[in-house]
Amino acid sequence: MDVNKKDPAVFSKKEKVLLGILASVQFSSIVDFMIMMPLGPQLMRLFQISPHQFGLLVSSYSFCAGLSGFTASFFMDKFDRKNMLLFFFLGFSIGTIACALAPTYELLLLARGLTGIFGGVLSSLVLSIVSDAISYERRGSAMGIIMTSFSVASIFGVPFSLYLANQFSWHAPFIFLGVASLVLCVVAYFGVPPVRGHLEHPREKEAVYQSLLRIFKNKNQIRALIFMSTVIFGHFAIIPYLSPSMVSNAGLTEEQLPLIYMIGGLFTIFTSPMIGRMSDRLGKHKVFLFGAALCTLPIFAITHLTASPAWLVLSITSVFFVVSGGRMIPATALVSGTASPQNRGSFMSIVSCVQQLSSALASYIAGIIIVKAPSGRLENYELVGYMSITVTLIAIYLSRKITATEGPQGPATEPVIAEAH
Repeated sequence: MDVNKKDPAVFSKKEKVLLGILASVQFSSIVDFMIMMPLGPQLMRLFQISPHQFGLLVSSYSFCAGLSGFTASFFMDKFDRKNMLLFFFLGFSIGTIACALAPTYELLLLARGLTGIFGGVLSSLVLSIVSDAISYERRGSAMGIIMTSFSVASIFGVPFSLYLANQFSWHAPFIFLGVASLVLCVVAYFGVPPVRGHLEHPREKEAVYQSLLRIFKNKNQIRALIFMSTVIFGHFAIIPYLSPSMVSNAGLTEEQLPLIYMIGGLFTIFTSPMIGRMSDRLGKHKVFLFGAALCTLPIFAITHLTASPAWLVLSITSVFFVVSGGRMIPATALVSGTASPQNRGSFMSIVSCVQQLSSALASYIAGIIIVKAPSGRLENYELVGYMSITVTLIAIYLSRKITATEGPQGPATEPVIAEAH
């Protein structure tokens, strides 16, 4: 397709449909995870739990998701990726409904773990399908489209979920999301074509652990895993306590919290596709370096905020959303390029495992560092900020050590989509 070579942002109609459905699946997963953060003040009050216990509520999803991603790496490349997507998305939908029905903190903790088992693999499946369908030269643009799911989640998903929680109870947003995800399962069944290209090449029978050994013998992929771990750790040291700190430290009200996500998401819905195209045209290493370095500024500001005007707080958080989400686009495209199509599912599952465990570890450590003062202020958040900045600088260094093994002849979408017809 010569037109795609001229403009990496151009996709066929079938590609757009596929990317739209995958972005919707990603949207559901992101809202399910993101909604826990702004519900933090409400959940801590209703269940009478500490910041540390709330950190466990967030990290339980991530720990279970990491374990699930590790387990999935043993069989992910042995099946049609569409069937795997439907299986895990259905489990995720049921887990979300289970969260809605949880009457106590302990049962909610258990339900979050169940949701994490299925939800933790969804991202790796989405990214594997995108990587199989879109060539490396256009993958930054494709990842930019997928990442707009975060923007839509911020603009619509989280504010609407908070509206439901405020109007009814914290159970309501999980009920809505669970039912909506079940409907999307049906859409994905009819709209996503079979993805079997990785099965067409005959492979010798091997022990289940060989897929894992293959990854750990590849120094480039090991560097990619460590790199992604630092990116996620630096991000999720801040994220779980963003909303509680905005209320306790910066002076926002719980009613103003949706504005953080709406305004930040509104900016990223425009910047994410743009950053994706820049990654393809200027180079994924260069765009990540710039975005990660810039991200240290709002991290420092957020973690040092005291009572401030709402316009200033919202300006800082919006910049954070743009640059923190933007750096993930070239980072994800770069990491996906270190695996061959035949082994990409297993590798991306391990990437997902590393991401989830890193986010869980970051949330847990931040929960230990942060303490709630008698005045209600969250103390030591600035220490978490310093930790996040340090790890982000390490990620910048590691990004230069990663080499993409895919070239101009990377897999294209047409053969993948054609299988559906």
